[in-house]
Amino acid sequence: MLTRRACLALPALIAASRLAAQSPWDAVSARAAQMDQLHSVMVAQEGRIVLARRVRGPALDRPANVKSVSKTLVATLAGTAIDRGEIPGLDATIGALAPGLVPPRADPRVPRLTVENLITMQAGLERTSGANYGAWVSSPDWVADALSRPFVAEPGACMLYSTGSYHVLGAILAEVTGESLLELARNRLGRPLDMPFAPWVADPQGYYLGGNDMATSPEGLLRFAEAIRQGGGDVVSRRWVEDSFRPRTRSPYSGLDYGLGWFLGRPGGTRLALARGYGGQIAATAPDLGLSLVITSDPTRPARSQGYFGDLMALIEQAILPAARAA
Repeated sequence: MLTRRACLALPALIAASRLAAQSPWDAVSARAAQMDQLHSVMVAQEGRIVLARRVRGPALDRPANVKSVSKTLVATLAGTAIDRGEIPGLDATIGALAPGLVPPRADPRVPRLTVENLITMQAGLERTSGANYGAWVSSPDWVADALSRPFVAEPGACMLYSTGSYHVLGAILAEVTGESLLELARNRLGRPLDMPFAPWVADPQGYYLGGNDMATSPEGLLRFAEAIRQGGGDVVSRRWVEDSFRPRTRSPYSGLDYGLGWFLGRPGGTRLALARGYGGQIAATAPDLGLSLVITSDPTRPARSQGYFGDLMALIEQAILPAARAA
């Protein structure tokens, strides 16, 4: 016979048993759904999707603006160009690859800037991001504007987060391959990964914006992260992936290391490579756990390291990685 005390304790016991019956991924899903900025979260482990949750926003198979996750995609396209010999290597210069992009009367250091300087955002030129972004995209020539800005650091000295560096890189890719950045994304990422790319904004000269505003589906982005986790898959060489995960500089904002288009960290000792976009767009892989993940969020709201992006990192470090370790 149940006592009064036992009856009073029964709801708590039932709730506890239900919680215990949940998989760790159910708990991740529930925590993610409480974030009012989050649109979707997808996780794959060892090639199997263990979580696919759309809270709001586009469906998982529909294109979503992934903002500066685009930088990681453009960096990977540069890797494909190096794999194919269209770019000789990371030390190839703007002056050698696309001299027509160098503005008249540019600083003599500009044509000597390398592909690596652009990918790691260590060109040393004044940033086009942040407070400078609006004026930059209002200019009549985005490439010339980015390359005509004053040097505020020596090339290779430090990371200066700047979409302009990636836009120049995208223009170089278009010049050396004869294909637009949209065509490259569709042919070299979209086709092998069943990853849709909707057309996005182009500059007045017709170069698609490099490093921002690409739109692809969460499902496609997860397949991209999985290809990278597996060493490049059918997209890019294993050597490129390994080079991408080698720290070359450090973000002054998040404190994370930065490789070739990837932010790099070791939460709890687990290697994590992260692509990050404004508003809380994330594609990441933790190779040690066989893990890939994608998070999409409201692209119109900020996600600072001490705000919503910090909340997303807590979700990854406190919920997703522990769930993967427990699997």
